[in-house]
Amino acid sequence: MERKLMQKLESWHIDGERMPLLLSGARQVGKSYLLQEFGERFYENVVHLNLETEVGAAAAFDGDLLPRTIISILELHSGQHIVPEKTLLILDEIQACPRALTALKSFCENAPEYHVVAAGSLLGVALMRGGMSFPVGKVKELTLYPLDFEEFLWAMNKRPLTEMIRAGFKADEPLTDALHKMALKCYQQYLVIGGMPAVVATYLRTQSYLDVNQNQGLIYNQYVADMAKYPDDFKTMRIRACYDSVPSQLAKENKKFQYKAVKSGTTSSYFEESIEWLRYAGIALKCVRVKSGNMPVSVYAEPDFFKLYLSDVGLLTYKSGISASLLLGDIGFDNEFVGGLVENYVAQQLTALGYPLYYWSSEGKAEVDFVIQMDNRVVPIEVKKSLRTQSKSLNVFVQTYHKDFSIRISAKTFGFANHIKSVPLYAVFCM
Repeated sequence: MERKLMQKLESWHIDGERMPLLLSGARQVGKSYLLQEFGERFYENVVHLNLETEVGAAAAFDGDLLPRTIISILELHSGQHIVPEKTLLILDEIQACPRALTALKSFCENAPEYHVVAAGSLLGVALMRGGMSFPVGKVKELTLYPLDFEEFLWAMNKRPLTEMIRAGFKADEPLTDALHKMALKCYQQYLVIGGMPAVVATYLRTQSYLDVNQNQGLIYNQYVADMAKYPDDFKTMRIRACYDSVPSQLAKENKKFQYKAVKSGTTSSYFEESIEWLRYAGIALKCVRVKSGNMPVSVYAEPDFFKLYLSDVGLLTYKSGISASLLLGDIGFDNEFVGGLVENYVAQQLTALGYPLYYWSSEGKAEVDFVIQMDNRVVPIEVKKSLRTQSKSLNVFVQTYHKDFSIRISAKTFGFANHIKSVPLYAVFCM
């Protein structure tokens, strides 16, 4: 499967002032596979070591952290030469070996000729807990997410369709009715399958949504197993309770995360660490409320008010138990939870594009689903699950902050009218 991040890896490969690379992302998003493919494409050989399972490799970082010493031990362990400029050294699951993370600073300062890439599924969690020294300013950081919808279409062998979608987005020109319907059907498939590479591969191989569901269950179980690694059983239960509550939270008209919906009588302090664990593990996305539509958006954030989405819409579909046949049917489906599911999809696409997630509300009278900074202006985004596009909240935001440009995402095709850009649900990746 082609991933957009490969281009950034190529740029790192040819960078004359290269620092070690640190690739983060949730478990099962394809980090190890992508790095292995990158190494095979651009290097003479690849030394791929898992510091969580290979005790001998992790032991290389027990002594001094001089690059030459480390390299010599890793060569003995792997049985391969690690040659400057010609070998890609991959240190996988680096969060399991804190001294290996510290050693990246030494490679940056004393041995930049070695091409070192580190990856970690729970690196963010390890850093959140403390006890690890992060090499600030000494590594290049990248994050890999599940396949966005464009990458999904590439995997489905529909690259020409992505090019037509991009052309329509740029020109605000509708696709033909046939292409529009085809793109919507693919989008509906994505709601069910999601962007986890193993799940997409399963569907491509078997064309079975039952197999998709089973594979998603395996990933869910892996996430739960990661939660169980917490040394405190009570905190583990809190993390899982927050994670399991997301579908029901998104089914509400007011999708602001409510702690009482997880456990009655609790406050933010009871679950705050659990929410942060999910975010740092990369399996949940936090969308924070802003109290103003002015720039810069971040300074108006109110961290105590937020919505929580899952990092992959396919896993949300799995966890909710909603029927795949419903999502694959008429795009005009009338189901309250589908609105939250579609919002989750948009949140996932915006995150992959690099936008921090914010929303806006006004004393419970109006709410705009997302607010982003684009081209040095604040842009409100309203999300609609079907063809119905009336939105009083968007109008309130526009009038309150005197905006001359906004975006409405819906099942309608491209267009531009009344300062509103109409973006079909299948074209969010163009933003």
